[in-house]
Amino acid sequence: MKQIGAAKFKQQCLAILDHLGNEGIVITKHGRPVAKVIPIGADSASLIGSLKGKLKIKGDILSTGEKWDAES
Repeated sequence: MKQIGAAKFKQQCLAILDHLGNEGIVITKHGRPVAKVIPIGADSASLIGSLKGKLKIKGDILSTGEKWDAES
């Protein structure tokens, strides 16, 4: 994965975003990674609804399972 220093990223931000590959780019400060810029694409969008029909809900998902009385 490509890495770029924060100062260089700041100078060339728009050009980097125009040519951003699917793998993204890691932004570093003093040689340590601090952020990762990845394109918004079909990969993350395909996750929405991807588990439909694959999960089985058992019980009341809005309950803690504990019975309680608010007035006591």
